[in-house]
Amino acid sequence: MIKKTSNFSYINRELSWLQFNERVLQEASDENVPLIERLRFLGIFSNNLDEFFKVRYATVKRIDEAGKEGKSQLGGIRASELLEIITQTVIKKQAESLKILNNIQQKLKSENIFIITEKQISNTQKSFIKNYFIQHVSPALVTIILNEDAAIPNLKDSAAYLAINMSLENGEHQYALIEISKNMDRFVELPEENGKQSIIILDDLLRFCLDDIFNIFEYNSISAHMIKITRDAELDLESDLSKSFMEKISNSVKDRQDGQPVRFVYDKSIDKHTLDFLMDKMSIESSDSIIPGGRYHNRRDYMNFPSLGRTDLLYDKITALPVKNLGLENSIFKAISKKDYLQYTPYHTFAYIVKFLREAALDPQVKSIKITIYRLAQISHVASSLINAAINGKKVTVSMEIQARFDEQANIEYAEQMQREGIQLIFGVQGLKVHSKMCVIEREEGPKLVRYGFISTGNFNESTAKIYTDYTLFTSNQKILKDVNKVFNFFSVNYKMYRYKHIITSPHYTQNAFFNLINKEIKNKKEGKPAYIRLKMNSISSYKMIDKLYEASNAGVKIQMIVRGICCLIPGVKGMSENIEVVSIIDKFLEHTRLYVFCNNNDEKVYISSADWMTRNIDNRVEVSCPIYDASIKEELIDTFNICWNDNVKARIIDAKQKNIYKRNDKEKVRAQFATYDYYKNKLNEC
Repeated sequence: MIKKTSNFSYINRELSWLQFNERVLQEASDENVPLIERLRFLGIFSNNLDEFFKVRYATVKRIDEAGKEGKSQLGGIRASELLEIITQTVIKKQAESLKILNNIQQKLKSENIFIITEKQISNTQKSFIKNYFIQHVSPALVTIILNEDAAIPNLKDSAAYLAINMSLENGEHQYALIEISKNMDRFVELPEENGKQSIIILDDLLRFCLDDIFNIFEYNSISAHMIKITRDAELDLESDLSKSFMEKISNSVKDRQDGQPVRFVYDKSIDKHTLDFLMDKMSIESSDSIIPGGRYHNRRDYMNFPSLGRTDLLYDKITALPVKNLGLENSIFKAISKKDYLQYTPYHTFAYIVKFLREAALDPQVKSIKITIYRLAQISHVASSLINAAINGKKVTVSMEIQARFDEQANIEYAEQMQREGIQLIFGVQGLKVHSKMCVIEREEGPKLVRYGFISTGNFNESTAKIYTDYTLFTSNQKILKDVNKVFNFFSVNYKMYRYKHIITSPHYTQNAFFNLINKEIKNKKEGKPAYIRLKMNSISSYKMIDKLYEASNAGVKIQMIVRGICCLIPGVKGMSENIEVVSIIDKFLEHTRLYVFCNNNDEKVYISSADWMTRNIDNRVEVSCPIYDASIKEELIDTFNICWNDNVKARIIDAKQKNIYKRNDKEKVRAQFATYDYYKNKLNEC
C-alpha cells in the first residue's frame, strides 16, 4: 500500500516491511518448497512479526502517544492512522498464515506425518505422554493462579500462556495461566505407530494433562486458550553516571519485561468472560493492538520444527566450498600477501575467518589484533580465537557492540569473558552503533609492521554464516588497511575527524561519497557516456538517498536494485523513477550482502559494505564500505549480481502496486541461490 501526498513520493517504511514479511509468507505457501521447510518459513514469518511489534510498531505508538502526527517520519501518514492500518493488515495476514498452516498439515498427512491434538491421542500414546509430562514437563512448569483481588504478575514479553478457566462446583470461576516455557521442546515426537509419525504440540500435551495439573480443584469443566503479549523493546538507558555502560545496558534489557504492551494476541474461540477478565487484569486498552488469532501462538517455534529424519521434505544440504586457491591447510597470511581473496558464505566455508584468527593467535610475529563484533554465535570459535591470542601475549582490541538488538545479553556475557582474559574492550561511540564488520592485524616482518585483515558485509558468526549470504574480502592492501586502522583509532578518540582515502565510512562520509558516485553517473549520461548503477542491499529508507536515485533516473541513468526487505523507493513511475527497477529475492538463504556498482564510464567502481541505505546506517552508525581493486574479484562480484538479477524463480517485482508478483519470463530458469553455488563449484574446476 502506498500513501502519497503532495510532499511524499515514498512507500511507508512500516508498510513496506509488512510487504517483505508477506514475501516470507509466500515461501510458506509455495508448494515447490519442501513441506518441513514451509513450516519453518511460517516460523520465520511469525518471528519477524514479533520483532516488528516490539520495535517498529512500538516506535509508532510512542509517536502517537506523544501527541505527534509523525508525518515526516512516517511517509506522510499520521501515526494513529498507521497503527490502524498495521493492525488490520496483520489480522489479515495472520488469518492467511493459519490457512497455509492447515494446508501444510494436510499435506503432511499424505506423508504419514500427523500433528495431533489432545483429542486424537491413541491408547498406546497415552502412557508415553503421561510419562513425558511427569519426567520433562511438570518439574519445569510455571502455573499462576489468578483471583479477583490480587494483581496479575508481569507476563513475559512474547511468551505464550494457556489461559485456564475452571468452572467450579460452587458456581464460581477460577482462572489460571500456564506459561509455555521456551526451555522445553514445543514439538514432542511420539513413538511411531503402523508407519505413522505423530507429533503433539506442547500446548496440547498440557491440555491433555490439565487434570493432573489442577487436581486440587473441584471443577465441573475446564478450558484452555492461548494468549500472548508483546512489549515495547526499545532500550531506555539510565542516566546514573555511577553505573558502567554494560550495567546500564544489562538493566535496560531486564526492563524490557516491564515494557509497555504493544500487542495482545488471543485465541479467537476464548469465551468473552475470560477475555474480559484477563484484559482488565493486564490493563489492556481497546486502543492497543488486539489481534484475534488461532489455537496456537508463538508460531516462531516452527523455525525449529523437527526434521523427523525426512530429508526428502527438506532442502538438500550444500557442502560449503573452499575459496579457489586459498587452502585452509596453508598459511592464510602468506596467501593474501600475494593477492586479495573473496569469501562468499554460505557458498564458501566460514572457516577462513576462524583460520585467519587462529593463525594470528599462534604466529609469534603477530603483535596486535583489532576486530569489531556485532553478533556472535552461541558457541563462538571467533571469540575463543581472540581469547587464545590474548593468552599468547597479543594485544587484542575488540569493539563490542553490546546494543545489538536482542543480542545484548549474549554480547555482555562474551564481553565480560574477554575482559577477564585481558582483551581490551571498546564499547562503541557515544550515540552511534558500531555496525561495521572488519578486522586488522599487525605482523612484524623485518624492520616494519605489515597489516593483514578482512572486511565483511555480515557478522562474524558461525551459525548465521550457514544461512546468511555475505561477502568477506581478505586483503593485505596496506592503503585500505591503513584506513581501517583509522576507524579503530576513531573508536578511541572519537572527537577527532579522520580522513579516509579508500574506504567510505559512516556517519561522516557515506551519504556524500555515494552522492558523488551517483553524480558522476548523471554527468556521464548527460555527456553521452555509458552510465548505470547496480545496487544490492537489505533495505532502503533514506529519503535523501532515494531522492538522489530519482534524480539519476530522471537524467536517464539505468538503475537495477535488489532489495530484500524495506524499500521506500517507488520504482517505475513516469517522470520520477521510470529508469529504476527493483526486485526482491526470498529463498533458502537470507540475502544479506550489500554490493554497490557504478559504471564509471565502463571502468566500474565496486564496493562491498556493512551499510544499507537507511538513515540509521548513514547517520547513526559506524559503517564501512570497502572498494574492490582486484580485477578478478570485481568480475566475480558483478557476475554474482547478474545471477541474482536474472533470477526468474524466486525474485519478486517491487513496484507501486506492492503485489509481490514473481518475476517471470521466457528465458531459461535461473534460481539465483542455486545458480550461485553452481557458479562457484564450476570456478573450482577452471584452470
